Amino acid sequence: METNEPNDGHAGNPFTQVPIEITISVGRARPLVRELLRLKRDAVLPLDRRVDDPVELYVGDKLIARGELTELEGDATGQLAVRLTEVADLRDGL
Repeated sequence: METNEPNDGHAGNPFTQVPIEITISVGRARPLVRELLRLKRDAVLPLDRRVDDPVELYVGDKLIARGELTELEGDATGQLAVRLTEVADLRDGL
């Protein structure tokens, strides 16, 4: 049987079809507990990163890549996406 997918050595492995969740970290906030308790709707919580800083992609607690936030175009205009700039070597566990 022919496919248009590249042969990556995992043909026939059913686990390659299982979706996983990737968490995108855009930054961290470190408010004091008293500041956290005062948060209300429309409050602004400053993060430790700037808008144009790279974001980090995690599967569980494993950093797998870094990238830049971008906006999709066409029918998906307004939807956020990530353009990858660095990818970990996941095959060798590095």
